[in-house]
Amino acid sequence: MTDKINGTSIDFASFSKQELDSYAGALGGLTRREFLKYCTGIAATMGLPMTVGLRIAEAATTKTRPPVIWLHGQECTGCTESLLRSYHPTLEALILDTISLDYHETLCVGAGKQAEAHKRKVMEEFHGKYVLVTEGGTPTKDGGIYCKVGGRPHVEHVREAAEGAAAIIAIGSCASWGGIQSAHPNPTGAKATHEVLPGKTVINIPGCPPNPYNFLSTVMYLLTFAKPPELDQENRPKFAYGRLVHENCERRPHFDAGRFALEFGDYGHRQGFCLYKLGCKGPETYANCPSIGFGDLGFGAWPVGTGHPCFGCTMKETGFNKPLHALADVKTFSPPTAFPAVDADKGRGVTPAAAAVAAGVGGLVVGAAATAMRNMGGSADGGDSPDDQDA
Repeated sequence: MTDKINGTSIDFASFSKQELDSYAGALGGLTRREFLKYCTGIAATMGLPMTVGLRIAEAATTKTRPPVIWLHGQECTGCTESLLRSYHPTLEALILDTISLDYHETLCVGAGKQAEAHKRKVMEEFHGKYVLVTEGGTPTKDGGIYCKVGGRPHVEHVREAAEGAAAIIAIGSCASWGGIQSAHPNPTGAKATHEVLPGKTVINIPGCPPNPYNFLSTVMYLLTFAKPPELDQENRPKFAYGRLVHENCERRPHFDAGRFALEFGDYGHRQGFCLYKLGCKGPETYANCPSIGFGDLGFGAWPVGTGHPCFGCTMKETGFNKPLHALADVKTFSPPTAFPAVDADKGRGVTPAAAAVAAGVGGLVVGAAATAMRNMGGSADGGDSPDDQDA
């Protein structure tokens, strides 16, 4: 299977395929059954048919592994740290059995001139065949002098490596849209990878850090189909960033019922109520965090699940730019602005005055509804009858 990404022909699928029985021992000593289950799980994560798992397995067990060059810019290395903690597969299985991680400024065995020389050799030998991964923002002010590797600005390394890359992936919010260093006043002129590579297709995997399985699934899709998965308008994989956090949040029923925590440690917070009033940005953030969690720890292993509001790290206009406790712009519908106190004694949550006001409002609503129904009935036959008017 040959395709073009960024104008370069690549034939990932041409790497020699093996028989199904040869899967035994693939990916860090997994059994054939375990390995096929893992590949089928990746397919399910991306919303693909279960049968695609076989194609993923074939691509993952090829004798020739596609080279990967991983560059670091302005960042905290949290994306790499997150990847180090993945278990399906583990990082060592990924880089030893699935891809060939030929250059990574954190994990390189070599250093200095030795590491840089190896990177240049890989770029020349596998021109048009390697995958470029960028982690971190790219400073551009004053010629990009605020982040240098080997005496050269990071922006030069990115542009040089992108020229021969078959695919480019920006992992993390810093590489995807600039991250915290691009927030006002952005003293170094930090930019996203795609902003310094005009005309190139850059797959963005935002998050601070992103879930490692969003990255791993994207890589496996590239290996299997020789093209990126379906992307949204921000070049993010739709399987991971196609739905609002709010839609799949386990606290959504509390939002719908008007049960909110108003401050950390209060009754609502201890009861696991919705964190919207504490500044949760889930209603305006696209990510699959509540669906797959973090760290392979099961249900609830993500910020909101542990009691902290989502701060919208996958969104450029939200994370690091919108005040932490500012209310989110709800993209579905907004909750009412007033609710009874969540810790009010039974029978004492509404005062007589409030009840009177509610009754008055209710009467107005009922009267308005009756008038509307009467008008609707009259419009069907061209107008109200004399009897209706007398009534």
